[in-house]
Amino acid sequence: MAKVTIIGAGQAGATTAHWLAERGIADLVLVDIREGVARGKALDLMQAMPVIGSDAELVGTGDYEETVGSDIVVITAGAARKPGMQREDLLTINSLIVETTVQESLQHSPDAVLIILTNPLDAMSLVALRASGLPRERVLGQAGILDSARMRCFVAMELGVSVENVHCYVLGGHGDSMVPLVRHSNVAGVPLVDILPTDRLEAIVERTRKAGGEIISLLGTGSAYYAPGAALAQMVEAVLLDRHRIVPASVYLQGEYGLSGICFGVPVQLGRGGMERILELDLNPEEQQALQASAAYVRETIEALPD
Repeated sequence: MAKVTIIGAGQAGATTAHWLAERGIADLVLVDIREGVARGKALDLMQAMPVIGSDAELVGTGDYEETVGSDIVVITAGAARKPGMQREDLLTINSLIVETTVQESLQHSPDAVLIILTNPLDAMSLVALRASGLPRERVLGQAGILDSARMRCFVAMELGVSVENVHCYVLGGHGDSMVPLVRHSNVAGVPLVDILPTDRLEAIVERTRKAGGEIISLLGTGSAYYAPGAALAQMVEAVLLDRHRIVPASVYLQGEYGLSGICFGVPVQLGRGGMERILELDLNPEEQQALQASAAYVRETIEALPD
């Protein structure tokens, strides 16, 4: 069976392990500096496998030796946002965590695909790319899948339809500057602009941009983990099973959408080697302007990275 390592056994990491264990597509290793937490959560999940009928094996550890030969390494480790904090407030501490975990992981799994969740997402994906020395195809940031899912959820709630009938696409930086592509989104083929009043559509777009902060303010401590974990599991599955699935994700751009030198959310096709290609949508001037503004915000964050 394939092997997936998850760095960070907090809520996001453990929930990702939960979603993946249910799928039964890989054995899992949970790594955390709090070894007891990693071992305890892995053991708890392992004891659930007979109930759900999955033969996935789970191990918790504080030692990277256990991760040897991983096909995918998922990095969720990092300081979480607190109420009132922006993702960018985590820049210095999390850049060090990501750099260290990437280097440790690749010593034991040099052929792994990396999937990053740690915030600020786009900047941390670039940190991982630089620290790893890997080709850009093997470093992916989980952002647009989550943001698009949140928008789909809000549209379905507004209209009282199945989420399976709602198709939404959110590109750009994973933050308040993200770009929900209303014109490219639809309900069973009907464009959102034709099915929702302008004021309600604008409210959904704004709620999508603020969705992570909304959950943080409600929880009071910690941040979202169910939806981010499910989105990570979907990316892992697309890579492991060579699904050639097209999803919004943060990848390093080399001229696509007129942008270079940043990790940024765009539609990508995922397969066994990671990113197979980037799809370039036909954007109108307003959408292009919003994407450029989001890219400028991401660049500001990248420029603030510690040397």
